[in-house]
Amino acid sequence: MGSLRIIFRLAWRNLWRNHRRTLIMLAAIVIGVWAMIFMTALMRGMVDDMVRDGVSVLPGHVQIHHPDFRDDPTISNVIEPPSGELLEVLNRPEVVAWATRVRVPAVISSERDTRGVTLVGIEPDRERGISFVADDLNEGRFLDSRDDRGLVVGRKLVEKLETGLGKRVVVMSQDPENEIADRGFRIVGIFDSKLAQYEEGYVFGGEGAIQDLLGVGDAISEVAILGTDYRDVEGLHRIVADAAGPDVEVLPWNELDSYLGSMLAVMDGFVVVWIVVVFLALSFGLVNTLVMAVFERVREIGLMLALGMTPRNILSQILVESILLLVIGLAIGNLAAWAAIEPLKDGIDVSIVGEGMEYFGAASVLYPALYIKDVILANVIVIVLGFFASLSPAWRASRYDPVRAITKV
Repeated sequence: MGSLRIIFRLAWRNLWRNHRRTLIMLAAIVIGVWAMIFMTALMRGMVDDMVRDGVSVLPGHVQIHHPDFRDDPTISNVIEPPSGELLEVLNRPEVVAWATRVRVPAVISSERDTRGVTLVGIEPDRERGISFVADDLNEGRFLDSRDDRGLVVGRKLVEKLETGLGKRVVVMSQDPENEIADRGFRIVGIFDSKLAQYEEGYVFGGEGAIQDLLGVGDAISEVAILGTDYRDVEGLHRIVADAAGPDVEVLPWNELDSYLGSMLAVMDGFVVVWIVVVFLALSFGLVNTLVMAVFERVREIGLMLALGMTPRNILSQILVESILLLVIGLAIGNLAAWAAIEPLKDGIDVSIVGEGMEYFGAASVLYPALYIKDVILANVIVIVLGFFASLSPAWRASRYDPVRAITKV
């Protein structure tokens, strides 16, 4: 214990022998750590927002539908409403919310224009807990019941159709006999979504009213199920699949939306790569600082070796200097990153590049997400790689010949 205390004191003293060089290296570590954590928080926030928005645009965390529905999303590929064992599973505590829907391709026409859309029949009470439409309603009212004959449409679609709240439109689709099914509806609500394509692409009506339009009785297109955590849906997927049986297809959100699933996986890998790349840039400065510190103390190190200090202690002293430098830089860098992220929790307006963000499925307001696990990962990687980066100069110092080191001019 005594030798460790001495090594620590020597390392601390030597670290501040050339305080200017140490401060410059500390500044580089602080900026690097700040950049690691801050940029990771921005990327996490963007991906989390994309996933949450993607999940709220109907998939839920797990979805049940006809095996052929994804390839041919028509009214011919429908399933029966939940019952029996499946209904019991859907009422378990691990299921936060669930809803049935009828979803078909359709055409909506106003007096001015016609657009292709996805027509979604919903149960309003159940849908509030799952999808975005009720939360994003900006004008008018939401659907009152599953038999409501009104429509809730996006603002962009209203503008394209040159219509408005309270106006009548005609919705056309195909029934199970491949005949045209059409009916007039009144626009009762208008929603504003974070992404323009949602406003243009989806039209919501009462599930009963849409079933009546298509003549399918109580048949539905899908069941959307929301769990507690979009990152951990495997358990929920398994119990729902077991209860639903082999006649339907049960998929988690990351298979329903492979783009978002890939984005999440890529982001998890990107965090590690980003931290390693930033540290590799910092490691050159760290190694240079330690090499210069060793070079300036060649005679001193030789004298300590001649007086009986073991090469292992010399090695430990140089490594402790490196770890102290890294720990101080990490502490300040972590604090700086938190101080930079905290004021931005209400979001960063990136609407100036909004169209580009929407292309990737991201909103025009970016909410940084600071995860403890990312901070821990950054700190651990920096300490571990810093230790290995310091081995070379530390090993070199411990290998000095005492006589040559003392006599070196």
